[in-house]
Amino acid sequence: MSTIQKTIHVDVPVRTAYDQWTQFESFPKFMQGVEQVDQLDDKRLHWRADIAGVHREWDAEIVHQEPDERITWRALDGTTNHGTVSFAADDAGAGTRVTLEMEFEPEGIVEKVGDALNIVDKKAEGDLERFKEFIEARGAETGGWRGSVSPTDVDNPTI
Repeated sequence: MSTIQKTIHVDVPVRTAYDQWTQFESFPKFMQGVEQVDQLDDKRLHWRADIAGVHREWDAEIVHQEPDERITWRALDGTTNHGTVSFAADDAGAGTRVTLEMEFEPEGIVEKVGDALNIVDKKAEGDLERFKEFIEARGAETGGWRGSVSPTDVDNPTI
């Protein structure tokens, strides 16, 4: 299992950053290789991605979500992955620290080589940079979901 942890500062309030992150169908605008995300209901997402020529589709479940604090997910099928994105006000209180923590199990030779070369780590960093550019350029979220999801996996509710 490989682990990624990345943090970025965005110059928007926590609520704006969090609300934008809840707009999963907008992820292809800033996540490289993500072709489409369909939100099936409040807790389930269907992902389609093409990363380094490898096409993947999988379903994911949100297992813990607290407005303005965190979103934790796990893959239900496909490549094993789970993680948390958290949001916290910066020291000045005007911006937001967005922290991504993710664990995944590389499958196949292409993914294992990519992991060994830190390609996934760099991709996550680039995705956060593009999120920063996207939300700061807009200055406002494209929408938001303010509901909560209680932890459903007592063995691993958070990363």
